[in-house]
Formats: sequence, structure tokens, C-alpha cells
Amino acid sequence: METERLYVHGYSEREALRLSDQAETLSSLIHRDVLYPPGLRVLEAGCGVGSQTVMLARQNPQVSFVSVDISADSLEEARARAAREGFRNVKFEQADLFELPYGPGSFDHVFLCFVLEHLPKPAEALRKLMRVLKAGGSITAVEGDHGSAFFHPDNSFSRRAIECLVTLQARGGGDALIGRRLYPLFVQAGLREVRVEPLVVYADASRPAMAEGFTKKTFAAMVEGVAKEVLAAGLMSPEEWRMGVEGLYRAAEPDGTFHYTFFKARGIKEL
Repeated sequence: METERLYVHGYSEREALRLSDQAETLSSLIHRDVLYPPGLRVLEAGCGVGSQTVMLARQNPQVSFVSVDISADSLEEARARAAREGFRNVKFEQADLFELPYGPGSFDHVFLCFVLEHLPKPAEALRKLMRVLKAGGSITAVEGDHGSAFFHPDNSFSRRAIECLVTLQARGGGDALIGRRLYPLFVQAGLREVRVEPLVVYADASRPAMAEGFTKKTFAAMVEGVAKEVLAAGLMSPEEWRMGVEGLYRAAEPDGTFHYTFFKARGIKEL
């Protein structure tokens, strides 16, 4: 039950909304080439509230998806979301990534998005996923790297606030800097032909949808959401934290800019 315990952002309605905003804002960046041939069976591991699921199902209507998560509450929201969208090519099941209830070679492909960062043993998780993957099938993983965030106007308290999130995740066994590690993790897991692509997000006043959807509603909201944990751990004072969060939102204003890099890795299970 590692995924649920280590999800530092929690399972509130506010977090579910943030995940939805994030998925909508980044859909063209993350999913532009996530296309599977009709008739294949794809496992989405760690689907959460279904934010990425609906993007996958919409883009691949003739593909059969099995989307799993360890949180029953998240799965309930995911099912409702898919039902509202009218998708019939997705089956949701509760499962632990380290104890998947599927036989060897059950799936043609595996997709993960923002999952490995929350796991204490990401390489082991990849190996467990490879067990249920057919020979010659592929695994795609998308992860962020909080060390890639920089912005204008610069704010030392904002940088410390981001570091607090990295620290909290590390204390729980996760890694908010995992994007930079995807290549060695895939190779360590035994995947072949590993390729990693940087997915760069840049927002300024000429990209108002990105400034609103990513800088404010995704990244700043994500950092702001761990206020209770940061203050309880004494990582920053309340006033320092306030200035740090305000600095992140400030980067979304007309004279502000924000930059962040996600990483998409793909590897193939040898024949």
C-alpha cells in the first residue's frame, strides 16, 4: 500500500481539482504522441482520480485500458469522471503496483504519469510492471523534476518553498527530482532502447492559458497545498511560507515568467 501512504499532496477535493487543471493544461504536451494501434490492451498504472485516463481514452478510442490505483476513493472519482465523458474503453480496478493481480504478458503497453516520484523503490516498480508486459511491449513514464523550476521575479522564499516540497517527499521515501533519473531507472529495470524526451513548459503573458493553468493552478497550487505539513515540520516560518507562495503566484502576473521541465521516458521489454 505504498502509493497511497506516500502521496504527499493528499486526497482532498482541492487536490483532485488541481490534478484536473494540470491534465487539461498539459494534455497537448504529454499526450501528443501517446497513440496506440487499435485493439491493444494498455495498463495505466497509478491512475489516481482519472485526470490522465480521460486523455488516454479520448485519444485512443479503439484501445482497451485497464486503469489501476491503490486508493478506492480516487478510483471512485475516476470512474465517475470517465462515465461523465462517456468512455466505455476503460476498466478501473484497485491494485497495488507491487502486487499486480495480472498474469505475465497481460498487456501490450504500460503508461504511468506522475507515479514513480511517490514510490520508495521506483526501479522495482518498473520491474513489477514489466512482468505483466508482453515481450516487445513498451512502458512510458512521465515525471517532473522540481529542480527544473525557475521564474521571474526571482524570490528566495519561493525557492525555499519548493525545496520544502522536495524535502517532504524525500522524507516519505519519494523523489520530487526523479525526472533527471528516468533514463538510469529504465535501464536498471532491464528495459531496452530507452529514450527520454524533455517536455518544457514555459509561461509568460504571451501564453496566458499556460500562466493561468500551469503557473497558478498547477505549480503554485501544488506548493501551497503542503502548507500544513511544511509548517508542522518547522521547515519555514508562517511568514516566510506566505512570502514564498505569494512569490510563485507573482510569476503568473503580466511581467512574470515561469519555466519547468517534465521528462517522458519510453523503454521496450526485450523479446
